[in-house]
Amino acid sequence: MAIASDILERIGNTSLVELRRIRPPNGARILLKLESENPTGSMKDRMALAIIRAAEKDGRLRPGGAVVEYTGGSTGVSLALICAVRGYPLDIVTSDAFAREKLLHMEALGARLHVIKSESGRMTEKLTRDMIAAAGQIAESDASFWADQMNNRDQLAAYHDMAEEILRDTGGQVDAFVQGVGTAASLRGISEALRARDPATAITAVEPAESAVLSGGTSGAHKIDGIGAGYVVPLWQTDLAARIERVSTDEAKTMARRLAREEGIFAGTSTGANVLAALRVAEDLPAGAAVVTVMCDTGMKYLSKV
Repeated sequence: MAIASDILERIGNTSLVELRRIRPPNGARILLKLESENPTGSMKDRMALAIIRAAEKDGRLRPGGAVVEYTGGSTGVSLALICAVRGYPLDIVTSDAFAREKLLHMEALGARLHVIKSESGRMTEKLTRDMIAAAGQIAESDASFWADQMNNRDQLAAYHDMAEEILRDTGGQVDAFVQGVGTAASLRGISEALRARDPATAITAVEPAESAVLSGGTSGAHKIDGIGAGYVVPLWQTDLAARIERVSTDEAKTMARRLAREEGIFAGTSTGANVLAALRVAEDLPAGAAVVTVMCDTGMKYLSKV
């Protein structure tokens, strides 16, 4: 491997690993994309870099400019990494609902935090909207570039690239793809590229059972970091996924523990939700079928929370 000119060159090209013990008895395969290999341990490094690069290219973000964003943590950590390397001040609107490790990581990378109180440490629609409003106010008052991950389509290119990695490593065989929905950008971007290669690829979205708004349920509170905004997010499309799996917070935590103890893969609760949903999908497929899902980030981000 060539010597990198900076840490940002180490974003992407993560490994794809087949699960050995957490798999259905019918012989279908579950393949996990290890996004924990990115510099901050999260897939969000990809989208943060794509958003900043696009803003630099079209002049929305100029030398000496500042950046602001609302985030549950992983996007904020990734933006803090990019801004540290690029030299941009960063304001992050976040909450005590999210893992403290993420907040500390953002601060360590130089971000200024604006922490909004939650309802008993749970994610709700109100909290999401309060964070967005606060970020908008900072962007307006400070004339900062607002990353606005819920609406920003620049990030889709990063996930198109991620899909190309998956297709390369599987030799093009992806029978199904499973991913949780936060902003919906990763599911949308990866699915677009997979379906461009094979329109028959089955796409499954994952959402918290306690706040299953995409599948027609009511908005509620949950504790799965990174997914389940509590309302139908702007980047979501109704024809994006043929199947939507509901996974509860407890089910996601249980599967995250199984991943650690049975596969040696230490991941967060959103990954637990992904793998449980992928297992359900794999149970309906024939032997040899490949179901790809994502290890969104490392479990090191959640040690104090789970």
